[in-house]
Amino acid sequence: MILIDGKKEASELRDQLKKKVTEIKSKYNTVPGLTVILVGEDPPSKIYVKNKEKFAKEIGMNSEVIRYPSDLKEDVLLNKIKELNKDDKVSGILVQLPLPKQIDKRKIIEAIDYEKDVDGFHPINVGNLSSGYDSSIPCTPLGCSLLLKKVEKNLSGKHAVVIGRSNLNGKPMTQLLLKENCTVTITHSKTKDLKAECLKADIIIAAVGIPELVKGDWIKKDAIVIDVGINKTDKGIVGDVAFDEVSKVAKAITPVPGGVGPMTIACLLKKYY
Repeated sequence: MILIDGKKEASELRDQLKKKVTEIKSKYNTVPGLTVILVGEDPPSKIYVKNKEKFAKEIGMNSEVIRYPSDLKEDVLLNKIKELNKDDKVSGILVQLPLPKQIDKRKIIEAIDYEKDVDGFHPINVGNLSSGYDSSIPCTPLGCSLLLKKVEKNLSGKHAVVIGRSNLNGKPMTQLLLKENCTVTITHSKTKDLKAECLKADIIIAAVGIPELVKGDWIKKDAIVIDVGINKTDKGIVGDVAFDEVSKVAKAITPVPGGVGPMTIACLLKKYY
């Protein structure tokens, strides 16, 4: 069984990006700049934003975090985004989700210039990805895809089952797998007999937010399992996959923590190149 080490892969990717930033500085006398907007005091968001800032600076990028209180008015945020859209020093804009209830998430996503949309949530980027064109890709599915390719370079013809249909991971992950010529089944809470669907899969991407949902007897021998879930339980942080059981059957698996998570931020920075 191959343990897919997301920390190691993310570190190697950041080393590559650091070299790229150095090349850009010397060739074009400019530095890529990421601006992150954080509204409120959501603890996971604060940790995530802190890590983004840390790793952006580590590879030599300009990094700015704009912090607002949770009672921020929507028009203030929209005006700031318009300002950043026009700023040539800002290569990418990311508004950290979730947002407070008084702010319309859709309005905010659509206000960001699609060419500066780091998250890949703008409708133009979503449409381009679905159509097979170049686009900004959400970081988590991009990280999953890179980890998959470390185990199996040629995914053509593989049967992949994606558990979860979110805009953040499930839907874009499906598009990336289709681009690799996989046969893709996307499953969700209304799927009948999820276990039977998983047993057909050469690849399983679990991103549903249910602790240890995927059991050892759900997995076909030598399947590759990518666990996107991060769930707090009495046992600590666990994924959507019952790791101890599944690792005995799978060809390769990502751990939680230390799998997909570290790759997400590395892939955020990768989008500049």
